Amino acid sequence: MIYKGSHTAIERFLKYVQIDTESDPNGTETPTTQKQFDLAKVLAEELKAMGAKDVEVDEHCYVMATIPSTVHHEVPTICFCSHMDTTPDVTGKNVKPQVHKNYQGGSIIIEPSSGLNINEVDQPYLAQHHGHTIVTASGDTLLGADDKAGVAAIMDAANYLLQHPEIPHGKIRVLFTPDEEVGRGVDKLDMKKLDADFGYTLDGGEAGYVEGETFSADACKVTVTGISAHPGYAKGKLVNALRVASHLVNLLPQDRNCPEATEGREGFVHLVTMEGSAEEATLVFILRDFETAKLDEQYDVLLSACAKTREAFPKATIATDRSEQYRNLGEILKLHPEVMANAKEAIRRVGLPVIESEIRGGTDGSRLSFMGLPCPNLFTGMQMIHSRKEWISERDLNLAAKTIVELAGVWGEGA
Repeated sequence: MIYKGSHTAIERFLKYVQIDTESDPNGTETPTTQKQFDLAKVLAEELKAMGAKDVEVDEHCYVMATIPSTVHHEVPTICFCSHMDTTPDVTGKNVKPQVHKNYQGGSIIIEPSSGLNINEVDQPYLAQHHGHTIVTASGDTLLGADDKAGVAAIMDAANYLLQHPEIPHGKIRVLFTPDEEVGRGVDKLDMKKLDADFGYTLDGGEAGYVEGETFSADACKVTVTGISAHPGYAKGKLVNALRVASHLVNLLPQDRNCPEATEGREGFVHLVTMEGSAEEATLVFILRDFETAKLDEQYDVLLSACAKTREAFPKATIATDRSEQYRNLGEILKLHPEVMANAKEAIRRVGLPVIESEIRGGTDGSRLSFMGLPCPNLFTGMQMIHSRKEWISERDLNLAAKTIVELAGVWGEGA
């Protein structure tokens, strides 16, 4: 183990989560919200202060920096990446982190008036943190550990490596992205400027986890066009698009092929939004499966509901528009087994059992892998993400930072 000494990850984390960086799914620019620059500029200044090279924040809010190589032989350039934005599912404005020291079991009250809490019954992972420091929000916002935990871990590791040039490692690139939570995290990323061979996102959960697979993902917009008429004189004329759309949704399976009824490697069709009027309604679905070919099967489930709805409402028009979102990063990683092997070795070196898993979702690493940067996902410790019950332990955050440092060393040795 080469990582020793004090940690700054938790202090950085507590600072970062108080900066509002919520992204906007309806935004048309990159970044989708200008406030993401607030954190980007802070990170750039901190990177400069710790001695990182080539530090910049570009016009699209990508933060990049270099930790120079400390060896003379050739070593692949490794990128460590996390996203700065938080989900719009729960507000990230005015986050007030609460630090619960020396957790001894039982419930941690997040908001006393409502009784909002986390406990070992709902969160068994808490039982592994007796005696540790736990951080939550205050009950009316998310915490923002997704993914400011990853940001803090990378910043802590970068600082440590820069302060300890005796650690042998190759050139390291640091990357912080905007808009990951709305699926646009690498839309405007300049890969030539990034100039890295392999990468790791820090965007995972329990300590010890390394994730080498994600869903493959498509989206499908369904447009239902009805016939508008005055409701007082609508008999035989009105075809209410909202009623047609509701019929379609009710035909979708409820005991399979949906998020509520699937787990592990099972895929699904999920209705994300539905809006419109009596004349026209728009439904947005996402299709997910670990096997890209099986996305067609998920699409067929949706097409079947559309066909049956056309039979029930022959005067309505139902059109589908399917588009690709991202693909299972495992398809790329299997061509570069050393990327996962080195991550596992680094996790072992910090004293953790390696837990290899898949993500029932996607990360920036999904698209980065297909853009030429094979990129699995590493743990940060964050739990109950996208909710007011979000929490993280100081121990896990420190272990994430340690793993980055060890991983840099593994690559340096392996070359």
